[in-house]
Amino acid sequence: MESKEWNEYVKRLLKSELVKRGVSHEELASRLREIGLNETKSSIDSKICRGTFSASFLLRALYVIGCNHFVVDNPLLATAEPFTEYKVIKGNE
Repeated sequence: MESKEWNEYVKRLLKSELVKRGVSHEELASRLREIGLNETKSSIDSKICRGTFSASFLLRALYVIGCNHFVVDNPLLATAEPFTEYKVIKGNE
């Protein structure tokens, strides 16, 4: 797999985990600041859009959103915590 494909993979991995947990880029920036990583919504937008960020950033981002396990077996199909069921919370119905 080429570098560009790996960048797309880690980008999708992080984006999918943010969506599963309902965490916005702004909320991610806030949580990262709480553990001493000086990030802004804008810097996170850029990193995720490019798909180019360090392994350290990826692991800290996954940690602060509560993702403690992920599997890398087939990078084109893998997602973090693939067998976890998530409870969907609907609006006031």
